[in-house]
Amino acid sequence: MNNVEKALKRKLNNDSEMAYPDFDEMWNRMEQTGHTAPTLTYTFDSFTPHRHRNWRKIAIAASLSALLVAVPVYAAIHYNWGNLLHGRSGIQTALNQDLGQPLEQSVTRDGVKLTLHTAIVDENRTVILYSLEVGKRADNEFWNVKGVSLKSAAGGSSAGEYNFQQWDPKNQRYNGYFESDWTPQQETENVRLTVDHMELTSVQELELPLDITSPQMQTFKLDRNGLQDMKVQVFQQGKDKLMLSSAITFDSSIPKRWDNPQIVAYKGNKPVMSQPGGTFGKPGDNGEYTAQQYFSKADIPEGQTAFKLQYAQTEKSIHEPINFDLQLSKKKMESGTIKSVLNTPLENGNPNFTLEQMIVTPTQIRVTIRSEKKFAMLPYQKYFLSVNGTTLEGSRWSSPDQEHDLNTIRFERPSHLVITKDTPITFTGKYKVTIHSDDKTPQLLTDISDQKQTLTTQIGGYPVKWTYYKQGADLFVETESEDARFGGINQTHIGLGKERIIGKPITANFAGDGNNKAVDVYKNFKGKEASIYMFYYTTDDPEAETTVPLQPMTSNSEASK
Repeated sequence: MNNVEKALKRKLNNDSEMAYPDFDEMWNRMEQTGHTAPTLTYTFDSFTPHRHRNWRKIAIAASLSALLVAVPVYAAIHYNWGNLLHGRSGIQTALNQDLGQPLEQSVTRDGVKLTLHTAIVDENRTVILYSLEVGKRADNEFWNVKGVSLKSAAGGSSAGEYNFQQWDPKNQRYNGYFESDWTPQQETENVRLTVDHMELTSVQELELPLDITSPQMQTFKLDRNGLQDMKVQVFQQGKDKLMLSSAITFDSSIPKRWDNPQIVAYKGNKPVMSQPGGTFGKPGDNGEYTAQQYFSKADIPEGQTAFKLQYAQTEKSIHEPINFDLQLSKKKMESGTIKSVLNTPLENGNPNFTLEQMIVTPTQIRVTIRSEKKFAMLPYQKYFLSVNGTTLEGSRWSSPDQEHDLNTIRFERPSHLVITKDTPITFTGKYKVTIHSDDKTPQLLTDISDQKQTLTTQIGGYPVKWTYYKQGADLFVETESEDARFGGINQTHIGLGKERIIGKPITANFAGDGNNKAVDVYKNFKGKEASIYMFYYTTDDPEAETTVPLQPMTSNSEASK
């Protein structure tokens, strides 16, 4: 796999990427209807920082006449899946313990062979390992398995779906896995796995004469493969980082989901790694594809860096759905599964968040935390389990069907870890972020013009610098603080009541990301003054932590297999 494909493969696989919810629009709707809880923030495993997930339910297609090919079971279960399972150590643990269920069903379409090899099924999730043999392909091409879903004979369907694949140069095929929150309600259940279609895309590039020293909006005419034009604006993020905010307009005949464009910087002939925290795919006011990308200024020196627009172009699609009828069982996992009812507060004396349940399986440990209010953000941003002296780091996980007052933290289970009902397990939350929504003091911006003006105010005891200016007809308002413990202002609005104007965030800040600079834009602003209000701001306490014993069981807990 060449460097371009390595950099782009996670962008090209739509179903392996998580579509960020429109946090700002969600907040606007909630606030307008009287809710005051903050918007949701999701955190996922570090190896897939930007993942678009296909949430739609896929209908079961008509019966398919397919050739099922038998493959030796041992080879599939014991195949070395290598880096494919990076971040999914629990799946490799189950394979090492022969807890996988052999499937070995294959379908060939237009010379492309899809084989389901092994299922890993427990109380926490269903994972299916597959391979895709496509024959010869160009270095800049990438095949994708699209729209994978599960549906049980009883009518239940999967949600929280995720699939990921990578090229295996040794065996000249793709290896992949499909993961779902859905699990059999009984020990064994008949299900149908449907693949909506398979698609071949190629990586394309366009030169982008971007001037990173200009703060003005830059417009580039594209007129290629359905891409009409691109607008890019460069924002300073502190002293050492730049944010590139972009929006692409498409030809009306081109589906807006297909290309996943991004700006790639080249220093010499080598692509520059972008910084974490970027977002992709939020629709603009007129349906544009928008993105925010961060780069270290030291990595993209002026005059030594070339910028290109990279995107995926569909070369071929196999649209006839593929169905596999499977019988999935979690019987092998039963002896290693422990369910514990916790009902323990996350913090002593604070009833807002309660550790509700822990499920230990051979592949994973999941801890659920329930909040008193819907959409409430967990105060701690990092999560750890100490299991008999071994420390595991977890991540938040959410599916569209999950209750709005329930948060799930999942921990992958390494192969050496032995857990019984008597194994000491302690949960620790670190890096506390606190939301403050009680400050309704307006900031008065005066003499608004195209010249940048600044003022510094005290918010919660922290110095906050406000920078405001007009570009064309639009008013930009930037906020930031030199004190790293000030987490940032989430969103602003001008005026109060029904006549207020809500600012549109340019930046996409996440709780605990260490970046407190935010930029809001007010389109077609008229006037020379504005009273700016905050919805809320956050403060960070990186040293804060809470520790809660989960096992041995407390008097409020009970366990069962």
